Amino acid sequence: MPTSLTPSAAATLLGKLVRSNQRFTTAYPGDRIARQPLHTVYGGAQLFKATTPSKLGKLALAHLREYAPDARALALAVGLEGGIDLAEAVYSRVIAKLEREPVEDFRIDFEDGFGIRSDAEEDAEAERTAREVAFGMRAASLPAFLGIRVKSLSEQQKHRAVRTLDLFLTTLLEANSGTLPQGFVVTLPKVVSVAQVKTLVRVLEQLEQVNALAAGTLKLELMIEVGQALFDHRGRSLLPLLARAAKGRCVAVHFGTYDYTASLGIAAPAQHMTHPSCEFAKQLMLVAFSGSGIRLSDGATNILPTPPHRGDSLTPEELAENRRVVHGAWRVHYANVRHSLAGGFYQGWDLHPGQLPIRYAASFAFFLEGLELSTERLKHFVGEAARASLVGNVFDDAATGQGLLNYFLRAYAAGAIDAADLARTGLTEDELGGRSFLAIVQARNKV
Repeated sequence: MPTSLTPSAAATLLGKLVRSNQRFTTAYPGDRIARQPLHTVYGGAQLFKATTPSKLGKLALAHLREYAPDARALALAVGLEGGIDLAEAVYSRVIAKLEREPVEDFRIDFEDGFGIRSDAEEDAEAERTAREVAFGMRAASLPAFLGIRVKSLSEQQKHRAVRTLDLFLTTLLEANSGTLPQGFVVTLPKVVSVAQVKTLVRVLEQLEQVNALAAGTLKLELMIEVGQALFDHRGRSLLPLLARAAKGRCVAVHFGTYDYTASLGIAAPAQHMTHPSCEFAKQLMLVAFSGSGIRLSDGATNILPTPPHRGDSLTPEELAENRRVVHGAWRVHYANVRHSLAGGFYQGWDLHPGQLPIRYAASFAFFLEGLELSTERLKHFVGEAARASLVGNVFDDAATGQGLLNYFLRAYAAGAIDAADLARTGLTEDELGGRSFLAIVQARNKV
């Protein structure tokens, strides 16, 4: 059938898209296929030790067993739906997780969690925590992901932030033969300008040069904690500009619920994770960073499961009040985690050991509830993708397939599902290990 455009005319017109398409692909290469932690535990630097993650795990287990000694008690406490079978599956997996890997990601905090201290105190803690990290690396006691949160690069705190980072990194590298922990990241809070990100990048570049680290070794996270981080003074979306200023070093962007709402003048009693202003900001973050490879994290639940009464001789009334208070905080945290997951935020903050069991319970329930349907969808999708390619059609929906695959990879990495669950997808261990849907389809088409 004749066409109106000659091949040369069509080629000329379409050739003008090459540069634009390449720029888009560079900016949005797709989600990272490496593991993303379910949470980040923020802890004041003055309290950090190499044994902190294991200590948090023991406290979390004791907390869970005291206030929810079995699956039914946990389900009733948090409002877990789906029947006793789901509750039993979630409970057993939470116990196993707390015994095996209670903390996935930890941030040694020199900002809000550190408080106001003298320069001499912060200098000393920067060096001490670095030596603790070095010891933890040798003892294999650190979580899979670890980092340091410095102060902001505001005019008042910029010198202190850079000095702490320099002291920490220099001490750590000296104490550990020039090696950093895997997954190490520098978190920059309260970002308000591209200039702040560019400055941190230059600092990281110089630290790499001075310490003989390969270029690009030091990664960073940005925190969205003020309304002005969303748009610049010209009304442009600031989020993509912040990421671009990081020059490939930005691996994650975290949302700070309470600083953000406070920056907008929202009264403290009304500050919470599902406030409409937070939803607006997080939707902008999703739009800006989806497909960019930059991971997103929601904030924290600040209602902590802390019992009001302590001691070994509590009255029945005091024990009952303790349960009521803890279970109330659990329900809020459980609902917040589920809300974040449903909104596409697969990571959040935890601030208290009693929040760890609930983080995992909410996440595991989320994954297990959709396991059967997702298994069938993934099996069908892989088959349809392979057939589409085999008959010569162009299969361009790899992003959807990767999303389905990521569901299983996230669930497996967290401990929500096991190897047998993965096997039901029909994918091999090698295919799953590659973590790439497109690679799976391409490999199957070569067979």
